[in-house]
Amino acid sequence: MKNFLILCFLFLSLIISGQEQLKGIVLESSSGKERPLPGANVYWLGSSVGAITNEDGTFSLPYKFSFNKLVISYVGFKTDTITVTENKYIKHVLQASEELDAVTVTSRKKATARSYLKATNTLFVSSDELLKAACCNLSESFETNPSIDVNFADAVSGTRQIKMLGLNSPYILITTENVPAIRGASQAYGLSFIPGTWVESIQITKGSGSVVNGFESIAGQINAELVKPTTDDKLFVNAYGSVNGRLELNTHINQKVSDKWSTGLYLHGNLRNQKFDKNDDSFLDVPLKEQINVMNRWQYTNGEKGVVSFINLRYLNDNTQSGQVDFNPDIDKGTTNFWGSEINTERIDVTTKLGYVNPEIPYQSLGFQTAFSHHKQESYFGLNLYDIKHNSFYSNLVYNSIISDSRHKVKTGLSFTYDHYDELVNSNMFERTENSVGAFFEYAYDNLDKLTMTAGVRVDQHNRLGFFVTPRLHVRYTPWEKSAFRFSVGRGKRSANIFAENQNMFSSSRQINILNSGGKIYGLDPEIAWNYGFSYLQGFNLFGRKADITFDFYRTDFQNQVVVDWENPFEINFYNLKGDSYANSFQLEFNYNVFDNFDLRTAYKYYDVKTDYNSGKLQKPLTPDHRLFANASYETNEKENGSQWKFDATYNWLSEQRYPNTDLSPMEFQLPDETPTVGTLNLQITKVFSPKFEIYVGGENVTNVSQPNPIVSPDNPFDSNFDSNFVYGPIFGSMYYAGLRYRIK
Repeated sequence: MKNFLILCFLFLSLIISGQEQLKGIVLESSSGKERPLPGANVYWLGSSVGAITNEDGTFSLPYKFSFNKLVISYVGFKTDTITVTENKYIKHVLQASEELDAVTVTSRKKATARSYLKATNTLFVSSDELLKAACCNLSESFETNPSIDVNFADAVSGTRQIKMLGLNSPYILITTENVPAIRGASQAYGLSFIPGTWVESIQITKGSGSVVNGFESIAGQINAELVKPTTDDKLFVNAYGSVNGRLELNTHINQKVSDKWSTGLYLHGNLRNQKFDKNDDSFLDVPLKEQINVMNRWQYTNGEKGVVSFINLRYLNDNTQSGQVDFNPDIDKGTTNFWGSEINTERIDVTTKLGYVNPEIPYQSLGFQTAFSHHKQESYFGLNLYDIKHNSFYSNLVYNSIISDSRHKVKTGLSFTYDHYDELVNSNMFERTENSVGAFFEYAYDNLDKLTMTAGVRVDQHNRLGFFVTPRLHVRYTPWEKSAFRFSVGRGKRSANIFAENQNMFSSSRQINILNSGGKIYGLDPEIAWNYGFSYLQGFNLFGRKADITFDFYRTDFQNQVVVDWENPFEINFYNLKGDSYANSFQLEFNYNVFDNFDLRTAYKYYDVKTDYNSGKLQKPLTPDHRLFANASYETNEKENGSQWKFDATYNWLSEQRYPNTDLSPMEFQLPDETPTVGTLNLQITKVFSPKFEIYVGGENVTNVSQPNPIVSPDNPFDSNFDSNFVYGPIFGSMYYAGLRYRIK
């Protein structure tokens, strides 16, 4: 069966033939800086043949000799008609309408956009949206987005965790430029290792992702596109400081080396050396931290030969100290004098990307990606020790073409992954190697009107998960104007790295138990889940202004899950699922352009996440059933010198959340069944003086909401009752910050 499926994929990839395709890229020019323009319309004048540009601004549409006038348009930009006399790669820059004389701007490009045409339910987040918050690293890039939930993992480490569709980040495939990035040893802290200024845009896809990117995606995919040496500023500086002692400096230096080569050096420094304990529980509110993060990026572009290549080299050194205010690691490490923790991480990444577009047959392209990482973490949490070394290699070969014409696109290819882990958990050593070889085939149909479909399947041979098949399907149907009905279904499978993914458990006195022994990953079986989703997007005019509304519902059903059981306050238990485990997620989102330059985004979410624990079926702890979200943003009209003001406000309200059971604890350490509700407000004001210089000030949790007593038994942290994992909201009060941005185009 395995050989038959692989032969089928290879056969289908060879039966590719059809008419010529015209390919190109559409860019926008803003203050002298060129960026890809997704969602632009590209069509042949006098015909119904057209296409929409992808997230990276690229497009492909059928070419005939009789077609010679190409129209490129986007709302808020000047519509251009260009003459095409031969089939060659097109690069075109659209000019914003506000830069033209005698033009009235009635709409503008949104900082976030959801496509009406893609088969997947994907939200595009631009760099403009990322600037609405402090956004010092990727974990803090989702504060203004209702699709992602953000909260602290515990009350000690200061680490933020994200959730999608009610599930934690291990169930989300997180990639940088479609290369898996946050996985294995980096799962707990990896989002904080990607500086926000390095991110050009983010694509958030709900439901199962593409088979091209692997088999691990269950709840969705988050892909971060990094800034490019050819489109980023020649010099960019971002300095940031906050009242809780956090100082950051980001510097980008980009240089064109030759006609084809460009390089960029990206430097990030992070320092927090002041101690704060606003809630007087003897523990630091935020950890002390030092981080050095350096990336050197090379880009090669040869338009004549159709070759584009990237080489990334990155080095990270991150040191974090948390625990009691009086803890001194030189004296108190390994003792019971004071409770403290240190996490020292060193990481090296080397990634390459090579893309080739056949100049003679533009609809045929070949892409090859590789990624190597060495991750070393040495850490302790009180008397708990945890060290991990993770060496990882990933490669992916993708071939793109069409069948008959551009309505029928195919992708096929091969992938290989290798991961080796060495872990020390207190006095126990865990060592394992995982490797897999996979083949995939994906077919996409687009009638350029009402129906878009993407159907994919991949087969993988994994040394621990065995041989398995991963099918996925996404369908979009548009019955009337400005509408999109979407349906998706897909299967995901993954190894649960129980220690790396749950490092917050070490900041407690709980005993760690693994209750199964027959599986091939820590004695446990792999996690397998199906995800089903439906969404409806409708755009309309309300009082003469643009608006849209989105309904979506997703359900994740686990065939097997590694259950993380917190229901005994003195233990944390890991075991294979016996019974049901599911997550239902419903979201209603409303976006409205209230008046010129003022946008309002609101959302309501409902979660029903339940698992059969050994003690019975229970709602997932510390997951609110209901969430309300609102974001309002306003900017003044840009003056001739490029100056303007920008204002942004984000409000989040969370309903009650179930506490894990604490009935076995002494009375003074028992918690109620549910948490209180919690609401937070974030504000930011930006003053743009010119295209080169701007300053910003802001506040997180300006209403000064804080969770009382987030740590259980803080006065006796080496007692069996100590636990820092019952966090449902902010653990300290308001936090204010300021910063500046300077750029040379």
